[in-house]
Amino acid sequence: MSRDIQITFDARDPRALSTFWRDVLGYVHPGPPGVELPEGADPLAAWDEFLARIGVPPEQRNTRSAIEDPEGRGRVFFQQVPEDKVAKNRVHLDVRAAPGLQGDERMAALEVECERLVALGATRVQRFEPHPPMESGFIVMTDPEGNEFCLD
Repeated sequence: MSRDIQITFDARDPRALSTFWRDVLGYVHPGPPGVELPEGADPLAAWDEFLARIGVPPEQRNTRSAIEDPEGRGRVFFQQVPEDKVAKNRVHLDVRAAPGLQGDERMAALEVECERLVALGATRVQRFEPHPPMESGFIVMTDPEGNEFCLD
């Protein structure tokens, strides 16, 4: 029997980092518990209102954030930590941005996605060319807090 998992990021700014990854993955911020959000409502504004209503001080309102797959297949949690990232992460995400594509067509699709993510705050690190049959090519990037990931 398979298990559901949640991926957790340590972060300086959970809200900003969750917003970046929301846009990368096409996920959504869930609303607060017990709050029905009307169509088009901003879930982050709903969280601000919810946290104020239950008495969470303003300086503690950005200690955690989460995003979810809109189809319920995954969740990413972001928790504030006091220390900065100081070394290469030992686990990283591969974002499948060119499924089914090969060669120049694949790399062109990865480049388009790379440009989109750089505009969101990512940093391009290095491009690796295809070397069939073992390697189809990918681009290494980092998110706004320096966590490495690959466009694959």
